[in-house]
Amino acid sequence: MWIQIIASIVILTILYNLITKFRHNKLSRFTFVAWLLFWLIALVIFWIPEITSYLAAALGIGRGVDLIIYISIVVIFYLIFKIYLYLNKLDSQITKVVRHFAINETKNNHESSQSSDHHS
Repeated sequence: MWIQIIASIVILTILYNLITKFRHNKLSRFTFVAWLLFWLIALVIFWIPEITSYLAAALGIGRGVDLIIYISIVVIFYLIFKIYLYLNKLDSQITKVVRHFAINETKNNHESSQSSDHHS
């Protein structure tokens, strides 16, 4: 019972933070709904763990714990994939910014050296 109470407090804190971020437009609607469903399902599973056994049996999986492990693995790989895509996008953006900065810096150095040559 204590683990359920502690888990509920943690999940409710996460949900509060999630809602706050969504209200301040720091999360897309899809991301908000996906995480909201994830944490609400987790909360229900903590209080009614038998649900996983029924779902597992309906899907032809031996135990509810196995179902949770399979779903967790899929979710983890999906999140890793999303992070990979985000990092690639970020890397591309950084490259563009650095390239733009280097080109402007080269132009400025070239122009300043030409203007100092004309004054001599």
